[in-house]
Amino acid sequence: MEDMDNKVVFFTYPSCTSCRKTKAWLVEKGIEYEERHLFRNPPTVDELMDIIKRTSNGLEEIMSTRSQMFKNLNVDIENLRVSELLEILSKEPRLLKRPIITSGENLVIGYNKPALEQHFAS
Repeated sequence: MEDMDNKVVFFTYPSCTSCRKTKAWLVEKGIEYEERHLFRNPPTVDELMDIIKRTSNGLEEIMSTRSQMFKNLNVDIENLRVSELLEILSKEPRLLKRPIITSGENLVIGYNKPALEQHFAS
């Protein structure tokens, strides 16, 4: 697995408004980042595990449970092991909230300017 511990990794989708706002913020602040197209180059299971370790609410924090894609899954996620759920999320990145910005210890889900300022602004 690539080391996500010191560089900013920005999982994005170009037509997502929150992603565009977050990208504009990163550019405005002069923050270097690796941009990953969420659907073409989704996070691996290992990267997702690394991401959920940095959340306060685990998988719930990164899953887009209100999305049509999630509703179409027709799976009771309560009965899945974490590894099974991570496998699904890696294969179906549309189930993830976006954007996801991480740099090792820091993680921001969605466009959250106060959190971005706190975790990524120097």
